[in-house]
Amino acid sequence: MKRNKINITGRLKRNKPVCALLSIAVSSMLLCSCAGDFLDQTNSHQLSPEKFFDSDEAVEREVWPLYSYVWYDFNDKFYYGMGDGRADNITAQYSNYIYPYTNFTETSLSQGLTEAWAALYSVVAQSNNAINNIRNFSQSSVSEDAKNRAIAEARFMRGVAYWYISSLWGCAIIYDNTSALVNNYVVSPNPGTDGMEFAIRDLEYAAKYLPATPSGAGRVTKYSAYGMLSRVYLSMAGLTTDGQYDGSNVAVNFNRGTRNSYYVDLARKAAKKVIEESGASLLDNYADLFGASTINNNKESLFQLQFMQGSGVGGAAQSMTRFLAWSTMVADQNAWGGATYCSYDLWNEFKNYKDATLGETVDDKIRRHNSVASYGESYPELSADDNDPYVYGVTETAGDQGANIKKYVIGTKKVNGFSEPNNSGINTYMLRLAEVYLNYVETFLGDNDQTSDPEALKYFNLVRARAGMPSKTTVTYEDLRHEFRVEFAFEGLYWYQLVRRGYYHQQEVVNYLNNQNRNASYYEASTHTYKLSDKYTAPGPDVDIAKASDLLLPISNTDQSKNPRLKPDTDGNVSTVPYSFGEREVDEASLFN
Repeated sequence: MKRNKINITGRLKRNKPVCALLSIAVSSMLLCSCAGDFLDQTNSHQLSPEKFFDSDEAVEREVWPLYSYVWYDFNDKFYYGMGDGRADNITAQYSNYIYPYTNFTETSLSQGLTEAWAALYSVVAQSNNAINNIRNFSQSSVSEDAKNRAIAEARFMRGVAYWYISSLWGCAIIYDNTSALVNNYVVSPNPGTDGMEFAIRDLEYAAKYLPATPSGAGRVTKYSAYGMLSRVYLSMAGLTTDGQYDGSNVAVNFNRGTRNSYYVDLARKAAKKVIEESGASLLDNYADLFGASTINNNKESLFQLQFMQGSGVGGAAQSMTRFLAWSTMVADQNAWGGATYCSYDLWNEFKNYKDATLGETVDDKIRRHNSVASYGESYPELSADDNDPYVYGVTETAGDQGANIKKYVIGTKKVNGFSEPNNSGINTYMLRLAEVYLNYVETFLGDNDQTSDPEALKYFNLVRARAGMPSKTTVTYEDLRHEFRVEFAFEGLYWYQLVRRGYYHQQEVVNYLNNQNRNASYYEASTHTYKLSDKYTAPGPDVDIAKASDLLLPISNTDQSKNPRLKPDTDGNVSTVPYSFGEREVDEASLFN
C-alpha cells in the first residue's frame, strides 16, 4: 500500500504529530453489556450477543449508550476547554486542562489530550461494535427497518467523532472493526481528508436511514444528520479544491482564499433540508436554551448528549457543570469554576462590539446575561427564594479576574429539583438549529466577503432578532464570525469555526489569534468594572505566539509510545496511508431531491 509522506511545515509544529490512536479504541467491551447495565433492561448484560438481539426494542437499546457513556471524557472538560479555551472564549489561568490550550503551550504530555482522543475513539470503537453486533447477531424476529435505523444511529455518532478527530489532529486512524484492531493496533494514520470523507459517508447513510421524527426522546433523526452534514461539508469545502473528494483533489495552499464549491453547495442543500423539512424551530427566548426545565430536547435541539439525572449514574452523568459553576450556591457541593472566566475579548464582543455595518457600538444584553455572569446581574433562577434573587457579585463576592460563565449553570437541587453533586442532570448541546441557520448563511458568502442575498439575511436576522439585536441588510464574514461567537459561546464550537476558515485563509486566522488579549485578567473590584488596566496586561501570563501549526493539536505521548507510527520524523513529518474506500452506499444527489 502506498504511503504518503506529509510535510507539515506551516501546518504542524515540529514534534506535533497529526493523529492519535486511543488505547480505549482497542477495548473489546461489547456495547450490549453496556446497554444491560445502563438501561436496566430485561435482557441481562451477561447474555451473549447471539441471544441479546431478539427484538426491535433490543436493537434500539444497543445504541443508546452512544449518547452518553462514550462521550463522557470529551464532555467533562475538553468540550469547552478546547472548543472555547483555544478560541479565546475562556480565561482560566490556574486550570491546567484549559490554559495550555489558550496559551498555545500544550505539549504531547498536556492534560486533556489523552482523555479527548480516548473519548472520541471510544465513540468510534463502540459504534463499530454496535454496527457489527446488530449486523451479525440480530435474530429473525428483528425487522430490517429496525436494524437499518440502529446502524444509522451508530454511524451518525461515528461520523461526528471522525469529524472532531480530523479537525483536531489533521488525520485519523479509520477502522470499522474494533475486535480486529485489538490484535494489531500499530497502524499508520490516514489523511485528515480521508477522515472527513469517512465522516461524510457515515452521516449520509444516517440521513438516508434515520427516521424523520425521533424514535424516542432525544434520539437523532435524519435532520440531525443533515444538520451535521452542513457542518462537515463546510470543513471539506476548505480541505479540497474542486469536485467530489477522490484523494487527488486535496488542497495544499492554505491561503488560496477559495473553497470547493461542490461542498459549499452540498452544505447549503443539507442546511435547507433541515430548515424546510425538520419542523425544528428556534426557541422564542434565548434564556430558555439553558433553563433547567427547558434545555433538554427542546424544539431547537438537533443533537444533545443525553445525561441521566440522579446520583450514582457514573459515565451517564453531566459532570461539566461542576467545572463551570463558580460557587456551591449555584451548584451542588462541588463547584470548581471560580477561576474560570469569560475571556476579555469575548466580554468585549458581548458588551462593546463595534459593529462596522451598523456603524455603532452595541451591547448584546440578552446573550451576554445568559452566557456570562457579571457584577450586578440578577439571576432569580439560581435562588430558591423568589423574594431574594441571586445577584452576581452582591449575593457573594464576584470573581477577582473577570466575569464567570453562566451557561450550563442551573443552580442547586433546592432550586431545580433534580441536580446532584457532580451531576447537574442536563444535556449537552452538540448541534442546534441556530448553527444550521448560520451554516446556511455561510454558504451564501461562498468565497466572497459579504452577501445581501435575501435568504441569507432572513436566517441571519432570525438568530439576531431572538437576541434583541437589530437586523442587517448585508452580512460580511466578520458579521458571521461575530454572530457565531456570541450565539454559541461556551458551547464548544467557536474553535472549529476558526479552524475551517484556516483551511483557506490560514494567515488571516493566525493573525486573528495573535491579536487577542488572551489569558488576561480584567475585573476592577474597587469600581466593579470590567476593563484592561495598568494592573492587568494583555495578553496575560505565559501566552505563546500562535503559528499555523497551532491550528492542530499534538498527540498524547502515551499514544505515540504505544504506536510508533504516530511519531513524527526529525523534520516533523508523519507518514499516512490512504484509506481504501469502497463504493459509495448513498448517492449524494438522491439525498437532496
